[in-house]
Amino acid sequence: MDTVNQQSNTIEVDEDRQGKAREYARKRRRLSYIDMGIAAVGIIFVFWSGLGIALRNWLQSLAWQPVTGWYPWQVLVYFLVLMLGYQVITSPLAYYGGFVLPHRYGLSTMTLRSWLIDLFKGLILGLVMEALVIELIYLLLAVQPQTWWLWVAIILLFFSVVMANLAPVLILPLFYKFTPLQEGELTQRLLALAERSHTRVRGVFTMHLSSKTTAANAALMGLGNTRRIVLGDTMLDRYTPDEIEVVLAHELGHHVHHDLWKLIISQSVLTLGSLYLLNLALHWAVETQHYYLSLSDVATMPYVFLLTAVFGLIVLPISNGLSRVIESQADEYALQATKMVGAFKSAMIRLANQNLSDIEPSPLIEFLFHDHPAIGKRLKHADEFAERYAFNASISAESLPPTSSTEPPGMPSSGSSTPEAAH
Repeated sequence: MDTVNQQSNTIEVDEDRQGKAREYARKRRRLSYIDMGIAAVGIIFVFWSGLGIALRNWLQSLAWQPVTGWYPWQVLVYFLVLMLGYQVITSPLAYYGGFVLPHRYGLSTMTLRSWLIDLFKGLILGLVMEALVIELIYLLLAVQPQTWWLWVAIILLFFSVVMANLAPVLILPLFYKFTPLQEGELTQRLLALAERSHTRVRGVFTMHLSSKTTAANAALMGLGNTRRIVLGDTMLDRYTPDEIEVVLAHELGHHVHHDLWKLIISQSVLTLGSLYLLNLALHWAVETQHYYLSLSDVATMPYVFLLTAVFGLIVLPISNGLSRVIESQADEYALQATKMVGAFKSAMIRLANQNLSDIEPSPLIEFLFHDHPAIGKRLKHADEFAERYAFNASISAESLPPTSSTEPPGMPSSGSSTPEAAH
């Protein structure tokens, strides 16, 4: 497959769906703004009203400390009061944004019962993991008040690696059913593509998305011995084998470029910087302003949450910008590895139509909130690749001496479709 596939693109952008996509995106952004506003107002109210101090005082009966300065029961109950209070206040938004809106735009297939079950599973899982992180932070604040931020960053880095390995086998099966993809031409093509990219996978699996959504997705999931190719069943019945192959080539590009490690390390650096600034702010509040009894005073939690949210908003565009660069590089790899420009473009258009993705979002919205390049830019990237490849192939052909080959001029000789430069 060494020639550039420039077959005529019979798939067109559905303008009606694009109108709905822009409308859907606007509504979801508004819900996000309202949600952030509620969280900010709530935290500021608890922080400035003295309610945070009052809650700490009310929990004095839970003052057991297995380590001097660390009150695990106080930390846990205080955390649960804040988080469950937030969940209760924002539950109408969660219902409208998570159930009503996706149904209104034809993106959800879930019943209210199944949606509530997933909501509670996600809530419990999130609370458990977040509670462990909060307990860890307050333990380290008690025993390592000067370097706690460094230890937290190191432990979170380790946790990210473990979760990347275990999520496909422990977390995702709690929400989705996975089955091996039936043996056939598509399975063999995808495994051959993985082999050409020197990527070991445990197999090709179908992710049964249709029980929850009409949207399509595909991914290379896991790390090391859990790495696998995953296709949503909502993609299998609507996309051609060429389109599926080029989408998976994009995912394999992330592995070839070590993008998971790039993202983990970059996020760890941003987290480290945020934690260091949080450390300075905590020391200032405790040692200079004397707002709290100590660094590990449970009443600091609203202050910590507020600063964490502010730092998160600041680094979000940086993180998203890096992600868009990485995604663009994976697109380039997919185009180089398959040479299927037509299939790439038709897959992108199908995804935009099916998933209600805005092809041309506002540059500011893309800069702030999007971790993938706009689909319009990805289509343009494919056209530029086709022009580049045709130009390079023409130059290569002109530099060769005349031969008796019956191949058309400018057509490269057969060989591996995976470019060496991508490895």
